[in-house]
Order: sequence, then C-alpha cells, then structure tokens
Amino acid sequence: MLKKVSPALRDGTRIEDLFNLETREVSLSTMYDPEIHQIEMEKIFTKVWLLLGHASEIPKSGDYVVRYMGQDEVIVSRDRKNEIHVSLNVCPHRGMHVCTSESGNAQVHKCIYHGWAFRPDGSFVGAPLEKEKMHGEIYPKEKLGLKKARVQLFHGLIFATWNQEAAPLEDQLGDMKFYYDIMFGKTHGGMEVLGPPQRLTIPANWKTAGEQAACDGFHTLTLHRSQFDIGNFGNISDSMDEFIPIMQGINVAQKGNALRCISAATTFTSLIGSGEDFTKLSDDERVTKLPPPGIVNAQLLAEMKERLSPEQIHVCAVAPPQVGNMFPNVNLLFIYAPLPDGTLGSGYVIHTINPMGADKFQWITWFLCEKDTPEEVKDVIRAVAVQTGGTSGLIEQDDSDTWPHMTIAAKGAWGRTETLKYQAIGGENRPEGWPDKAHVYAGLSKDDAQWHWWLQYHELMTQ
Repeated sequence: MLKKVSPALRDGTRIEDLFNLETREVSLSTMYDPEIHQIEMEKIFTKVWLLLGHASEIPKSGDYVVRYMGQDEVIVSRDRKNEIHVSLNVCPHRGMHVCTSESGNAQVHKCIYHGWAFRPDGSFVGAPLEKEKMHGEIYPKEKLGLKKARVQLFHGLIFATWNQEAAPLEDQLGDMKFYYDIMFGKTHGGMEVLGPPQRLTIPANWKTAGEQAACDGFHTLTLHRSQFDIGNFGNISDSMDEFIPIMQGINVAQKGNALRCISAATTFTSLIGSGEDFTKLSDDERVTKLPPPGIVNAQLLAEMKERLSPEQIHVCAVAPPQVGNMFPNVNLLFIYAPLPDGTLGSGYVIHTINPMGADKFQWITWFLCEKDTPEEVKDVIRAVAVQTGGTSGLIEQDDSDTWPHMTIAAKGAWGRTETLKYQAIGGENRPEGWPDKAHVYAGLSKDDAQWHWWLQYHELMTQ
C-alpha cells in the first residue's frame, strides 16, 4: 500500500514536520515562508469554497464586482437570466486584466489591450476586425471564454471554487451549517450589504488573522481590554476576575470552522443591567427580551421564530453565535453594542482575508443587516459596525496591530524556530439541551476550537 508523502520545501523540510499534533504546536515559520505560501495557493485556495461577497452587491443584470480567490482576480457578475457567475479576470489572449475597475455595470467586458470582449457569464463575444478573425482560427469562440469557477449561494453569500470536483459547500461547512443558518437565515427577506465594502492592505501573513478568527477568545482579556475600559462592551471593573463571565460561553467547531456562542444571560446583565434573573426565563421569553444581533423589531422576531427550528431557537436563547470564522479566510462578527442614547444596538461585520503574498493580505470588510430592517435603523447598525469592526474600528485597530509583528517575528533566523502553542485544553463539554451539532466546548474559552482550524489546514496541506 502506498504511503502518503507530505509535500516538502527546498531545504527538505516536510510540511508535516512543521506540526506537532500531539503537543498542539505549529512552527512559527508557517507565518512567513514564500514556499509555504505557494503551496497554500495550490492546496487550499484552488481547492476549497471561498467567500467573494453578497448577492445584494450586484442586484441588476450586468452588475459586477472584482474580487480575489487566493491571488487570482475574478469578476463576479450577474447576467440577464439573473444568474451569478465568477470568471478569472485574465484575458486568454495576452494575460491582461479584463476588468480594471473594482465594480460597475456592463453587459460586455472589453479588454483594453486588444479589445477582446466577454459576456457577464465569461463567454467570448469576439475581437475587433471580425472579418480578419484576429482571434485566430485554431480555437472556436466557445473555447476562448474566461476561465470559470463553480458558484454556490448560501443565504445570499457568494461562494466559488476552482475545484470542479469539490463537494457542495454544505460539506465544507459540515454541522456548522446549523449555526451559520442561525446567523444568516433568520428572516424571510434575508440580508443585504450596507454600501460597498471597505478595503485595507495589511503587511502580515493571512494566517495570522485567519486562525485568530477561529475562536481565539483569550486575546479579549488583554488586547481588547480598552474596549471594556471605555464601556464599549458593558461596564467592567479593574478586577481581572470580573472578565471571567465575559469569557464564558460555548465554542463550537468542525472542519476548521468555529464560532463563539456568547452567553445571552451575561450579555443581558452587562449591557441591559436589569435586575431580572434571565436564566429563569423560557427560550421564547429570552429571545423576546434579548433577540439575537440584527433582530430589531417584532416583525423580524416573528420571522425568526418561524424560520428557525426549536433547537436553533434554544441556541439563540442560551448563547447566540456572535464571533467566529468560516475556513479558511472568513471572519464573522455579529455583536451587540450600546448606542449613544443608551439603547442596545447591533452590528453585522464580515471580513475576508485575501493573501497577496507571504507577508501581505487584503482585508475586505462588509457591513450587513436584515433586508427588511427599517431604513432609519440601518444607519444606526452601520454606525455601530463601523465603530467596532470597520477598518478604523476600535476592535480591528487592536487586532491589526498584532498581525504584522507575528509576521516579522517569523522572518527571523531564531524567531522562525519558535512554535505557536494551543495547549489550553478544556475538552469537549456539551451542556444539557444543547444540540448535537459539531464539537462543543462549553465554559471558559480556551484553545480547543481554534486548534480545529490548524487541523483542517494540516489535512489540506499534507495531502
């Protein structure tokens, strides 16, 4: 029987050698190595489903946006049949980018170099001087279209993959789909973007942000301490012990996907401050008094109760999913936040972490809300999201300060010999009544869920 051989670097180091699965350690060199980066592009970013945006960004026929799949630019467009297509933004004639704008509307995309033209579905229209057949006669027009990726929508989110043999997106999400359905599928109208996304280039390896998104709750105690000091997430005294309730919750993980389901009772107490014992309320009473982020009125609450199963309602009542990821490069932030008038607001933020090299990634940030949210409330939701999770947001200013430091450390001759350690192990702990979905780690947020990200990375990189 043939034994699987792990890919190796030029110096003979196998990818397998960068991990110690028994002690839960990963070589810091993974956070900067051009060879590893190229293997990632092949083993991960050409194989898995990647998030490119939301269908509400391109509502009309001919609408398009330009995004990235790994380091490949792609055109995400809607055709006259209302279907969404993802095509490689590389002209098959001489390699020029076909679209040089970030977004727009066009029924024909024309390359500025030699004028080759393509429809929104990527098919080839023709080249100038049609009678002269400037596109040649070796290949028929049907063979000269843009390279196409497979596309799948998930509650309006646009995913694509180059892998023509990949299983459906649901397989990549696994049991975690149960929780993502709660986040993105609560209402009849679904979600929509609140304007175009923000973009920022960060001088760091994409994995520094990617693996943190998979339920690294521990850094909240120190890196985000200022958020509590200024009252952005409730009132906490100077005692570190008072942070412990904030760190309590239920982490769920599978196949590199992870979510922090934060205690509704803790949120209710810290943000609303009522003397009522939230834990003694029924599930229905809980979600009525503290609806999940984004459910801003009675209509949306009724829709949520209709669309979600009793198990999903129970999750919302006990600990709604709020922070986490989708493997490999998506960060989710569905948060509550006090508003200036003293009421409770919420913000929906999605980030993608697009690698642009071993030490650089593009950070794209979308702000979303339920489509049927009243217009005056949408402005408030966007303001909350920008303040917390936007490019200039208080949370992201903290996070983006650490990632370049980690990348620089990984370049050092001695620094790269260090290891990333995920040894704070709580073990699986499924609370009574919690659904039998994915791996569940209740209690103080430790390294268990985050380690799943590296296990999935390891599996793909050593194939």
